[in-house]
This record gives sequence, structure tokens and C-alpha cells, in this order.
Amino acid sequence: MVWVLFLLLAWGIAAVACTRLCLAAVRAAAAERQESVARDLTLYEVAFLAGGPARVADLTLVSMARQRRLLLAHTGWATVVDPSGRDEMEQSVIGAIGPEGQSRIAPVRTAAATADAVRRLADRLVRAGLALPEAGTTVASAVRQVRSATLAVTGLGAAALLTPGPTDVPRTLVAMWFALPLVLSLSCLALARIEARPYSRWASPAGQRLLSALTRQADDAEADRRYLISVAVRGIRAVGEPELRAAFAHRDRTG
Repeated sequence: MVWVLFLLLAWGIAAVACTRLCLAAVRAAAAERQESVARDLTLYEVAFLAGGPARVADLTLVSMARQRRLLLAHTGWATVVDPSGRDEMEQSVIGAIGPEGQSRIAPVRTAAATADAVRRLADRLVRAGLALPEAGTTVASAVRQVRSATLAVTGLGAAALLTPGPTDVPRTLVAMWFALPLVLSLSCLALARIEARPYSRWASPAGQRLLSALTRQADDAEADRRYLISVAVRGIRAVGEPELRAAFAHRDRTG
């Protein structure tokens, strides 16, 4: 009766994943009802809500490079031109580069993304009801878990049907038993797709609304701010300068 063990494992995987998705959806609904502080977002806040700590680090690097206070070479190296950071994010980047004033971009980006300045930024956004807390499972990650559970249930069902050995239960009935947790997982995915989109790892529903409003208003901003808003929202894909794109592309290949 090996198939029974496979069935119990399939049910366990499906039940845990679907429960996490339901709990994440409940937390997201509670966050949507939570009152948020109505205010304008800074570029760093936009970057965090759109892409998390790594996006904040990328925005800081791009902003400093455009102001000629940081040189990002196409070889993947960052060189400090102006050692005076204008805010704590820039100071984190300069500190990550080190006293020699030069470092590869990948470790700088990693260090800046995990700096205390970014954690304080995240805490402020969470308190304002605009960002999701790190603790707990988000809807986006829960959906990924249910998708993985669906594949696992399918694999376990196939293994149960293909495993040789004596059994008093017809193969068709075994397949029907495994169809139950599979239907559970697929139903949760369908409901999540209908009720819980769009998914976000960082922004709460209130934060997503502010991001959407800012994106619509970006065309009215001055050129430099419009450019940086685009980088904050879309990441390095929005970088237009060939040298900067080469620098970040080199980081992606080596990082």
C-alpha cells in the first residue's frame, strides 16, 4: 500500500500550501482595510515598494552616477568621485565601496540593500501601512507554494500509479484519490487569480495604489525626476545610458 503513503504526503503538501495561501489572503485583506498615511512618496520609497531593498540600492547607484558623484564603469566597477553622501542611502553606498574608493558593483549593491538605512525605510513604510512586513507569507509567495504543491501532488500521483506491487485497489480509484488534493490546489490557485491580483512582494494594497497614482503623474514631472521614477519602478531596465547599462549588465553576469 505504498500509494497510501504517497496520498497522505500529497494531502499534507496541498493542505499546508493552501492554508498558507488562505492566511496570506486574510492578512492582505486586513492590510487593505488598514488606514494608510496619505502623503507623497520619496524616490527611495517608490523604489522599495516597487522592487524592495535591491531596487533602492540600484536607484541610489544610478542617481549618484547621473550626478557624476559616482563612476560606474562598464567593467563592473564603482568608483567614488564625491565622498560626501547627501543622505543616508548614499552614505551606505559610499561606505559599502570602502575607504579605497573603488569596488565591484555587485558587493556594493548587496551591502547597500542590507544596510540599516534601508531597514529603517522599510520600517517607516510598514508603520505607514504602505509596505508589507517581512514576517509572514505574502500572497505572491503563497501562490508560488501552491503551484509547487500542485506539481508535487501530480508527481506523487504519477509515482503511485507507476509503482509496481500488489494492490487491491484499481488504478482508476487511486487516480481519483489523488485528484482530490489536486483539485484543492487548482481551486485555490483559481480563487487567488480572481480575488487576490495583483500580487506584490513589497507594497501593501495602499502602497500599490500610491505607486499607480505616481506612475500616472510621472509624465508631468521634470525630466530628471521622471527618469529616476522610471528606474525606481522598473529597475535597471529603465536605464538609458549605454555605459550605465553596460555596468549593470556586467554586474548581472558576474553577480
